[in-house]
Amino acid sequence: MSLVVYLAAVVFGMTSVLLLRRPRTALRNPLTVSTCVAIVLGALVLACAAPVTLRTVNELTGVTNFGAPLTYGMLSAYSCAVLVLLINWRGGPRPVVRRMVLRSMAAYGLLVVAIVVLFLLADADTERLTDLDTYYAGTPFMREMILLYLFGHSAAMLVMCAVCVKWGREVGGLLRTGLHLILLGSLLDVVGFSLTKYTAVVARWAGHDLDFLSTTVAPPMASLAALLCSAGFALPRLLPPVLAHRRGLEDYRRLAPLWSLVRSVSTAPEQPSAWWQLPRDRLQWREVSIHDALLTLAPYFDHRLRTRVRDSALREGRSAHDARLTAEAAMLADAACRAAAREEPPEAAGTYRLHATEVSGPSGLVELAQALHRPPGRPAAPCGAQPPAAPCSAQPPAGSSAPPGSPATRPAPNRPGTTRPEPEEPHVA
Repeated sequence: MSLVVYLAAVVFGMTSVLLLRRPRTALRNPLTVSTCVAIVLGALVLACAAPVTLRTVNELTGVTNFGAPLTYGMLSAYSCAVLVLLINWRGGPRPVVRRMVLRSMAAYGLLVVAIVVLFLLADADTERLTDLDTYYAGTPFMREMILLYLFGHSAAMLVMCAVCVKWGREVGGLLRTGLHLILLGSLLDVVGFSLTKYTAVVARWAGHDLDFLSTTVAPPMASLAALLCSAGFALPRLLPPVLAHRRGLEDYRRLAPLWSLVRSVSTAPEQPSAWWQLPRDRLQWREVSIHDALLTLAPYFDHRLRTRVRDSALREGRSAHDARLTAEAAMLADAACRAAAREEPPEAAGTYRLHATEVSGPSGLVELAQALHRPPGRPAAPCGAQPPAAPCSAQPPAGSSAPPGSPATRPAPNRPGTTRPEPEEPHVA
């Protein structure tokens, strides 16, 4: 049984580590602190209740059954921490919250003191590691100590059930799911732990032997209940960041075609290749690098090409937004080819802004990256007849070297006897 309890304690405690992934900011939030304190105390209760821990504590202190008031005191502290967590979670005026927290701490502080005093007054010379509650159910002072810690813990769980039911009707989403998990864990604790303990103790008073309820049924039920409660507390706080990082990883991968097209002209610092970097940090770095590259390529934009591709897409029945993205993708691919070939930018530069620079977040860049894969349905671009997603053939002028990975051949930008048409004034579709 000790192995099962220790495993539950480790899983329980790991939740607090996840919540404290950024200690400097987390410690300033009363809700995060109270959540971590409740979870850590729950893990300590499970660890202290293991028979191996009880025997070790008794041997180290030299006091028979000293592990009992230690475990019961920890359980009472956990019950108090759960109530404090609910108070901070519900919120309200800060003076009211502080007053309710102090009252809860005072009540359970007196409960812990009473447990210690009753243990000191009791005659408990026989060491019991698994069945102390039932073995000493009829012993003066030990009987009161056992009932006192059960009453304190049951009261906290019942209050938590009532709060979860009431609050669950007022909220939705992940918070409501978390409250349902807490409610399920609290009910399991009340029925599977407290009620079985009460039943076993009362059976001893009546002269019956139902010790298995206290020694075999109650411990695993308490462990499962604690895990459900910790999941309910942590889910509304941990799942949103997890989902955000998942979306960040997806957007990071979707930006790969766009980044491969413009990375040769980006002047942003190279992203450090650290395996522990979170997806959102990687995405932010890639966004900055791509925007930097777009600024570099802006003088190479051929707005007449963009206009032709946009009009062609509109004639094919595409929406205005889709046609704009297709045209911008074609213009960007052409500009990248010009920059890779070391061509001179067009003399008439416009002030056109890409859609990706008009919206916040990575959504605009992702749309532009996806548009690179769509066939533009347009005449051949000056950089070649390939779709914008494909690398264009480009040969740098004599005496200059192309960037690593740039294409090999391309006609010269201004051949003798020919002139490049001036781009018309840019406009937004």
